[in-house]
Amino acid sequence: MTSQSTVQLHPRWLRLTHWLNALAVLVMVTSGWRIYNASPIFDFSFPKSITLGGWLGGALQWHFAAMWFLAINGLVYLLINLFSGRLQRRFFPVSPKGVLHDLWAALRGKLGHADLSHYNQVQRVAYLFVMLDIIVLVMSGLVLWKSVQFPLLRELMFGYEGARRVHFFAMALLVAFVAVHLVMVALVPKTLVAMIVGRKEHV
Repeated sequence: MTSQSTVQLHPRWLRLTHWLNALAVLVMVTSGWRIYNASPIFDFSFPKSITLGGWLGGALQWHFAAMWFLAINGLVYLLINLFSGRLQRRFFPVSPKGVLHDLWAALRGKLGHADLSHYNQVQRVAYLFVMLDIIVLVMSGLVLWKSVQFPLLRELMFGYEGARRVHFFAMALLVAFVAVHLVMVALVPKTLVAMIVGRKEHV
């Protein structure tokens, strides 16, 4: 007869901030698409069926609400990771050689997922990237929201129109990250279970 014990993979604070971030990103992206449609940068618009807000004013209200939600929740996530030491333990070290090695293994289907408590170097780079990308989204969003109040940020982003493009491409990269993330979850479903319950059975 074998006995089983549970192994903690993701603490409660991590799971809570993860899902709150996911909700905030969903609201921000879909409302942002509606805002974009009101004044497109490029020669296309997003289908209204996948946008949030119904009209420009409604989309702006959703977007600003989610902006504060994402900024505060994201800051809590980052600070806890930093001061608990989890950021250093889980996301470092990272090296070009290690990333290329793990990427090549992943492309050949030989990257192991037995230990969910360990991030391979491709995952580390991806998660570090999305943290930086969200920071860029918030900073460029501040320029679009209060351009006069943030002159230094505005100059760093080559003016208001430059900030619009930075915001758009940062959004596109975030959506690409989410798409890849969902594909990986579909390929390794136990990662979703771990992020919901926070633990796994260990024999």
